[in-house]
Amino acid sequence: MAILSSETLHASCVAIDGRAVLIEGRSGEGKSDLALRLIDRGALLVSDDYTICTRRDGVLHGAAPATIAGKIEVRGIGVVTLPHADSAPVALLITIFDDPPRMPEGPHLRKIAGVDVPVVALPALEPSAPIKVELALRHLTELKR
Repeated sequence: MAILSSETLHASCVAIDGRAVLIEGRSGEGKSDLALRLIDRGALLVSDDYTICTRRDGVLHGAAPATIAGKIEVRGIGVVTLPHADSAPVALLITIFDDPPRMPEGPHLRKIAGVDVPVVALPALEPSAPIKVELALRHLTELKR
């Protein structure tokens, strides 16, 4: 299987029902916190803080750099080891944004390693953020039907 393109993002990544959700934001904005809350709701860690995105056969996959696989930083506790997925196909990119538009205009896409990925802007530390991520992922699945 040939690797066509690869890109490393400053993003955490979790898998929900086998589909990867990238969580992108600046340091301290809540990437790991949102990932941890999604994990508490049943998601599986793929990578914390940095994710290698690789396009294979037209599908973008997220994976952790080998040095941080299975590890997540939990503020106030330190780096902990959790069960994790080696990789998962990327379905969504969450961009942390403190004040996203109330009613965004149409679907936004971002090209990562040559693959268009749907983008949703959310405030990561809002209590409903994990639910919104799950709803966005479900909504995208329904749109593809």
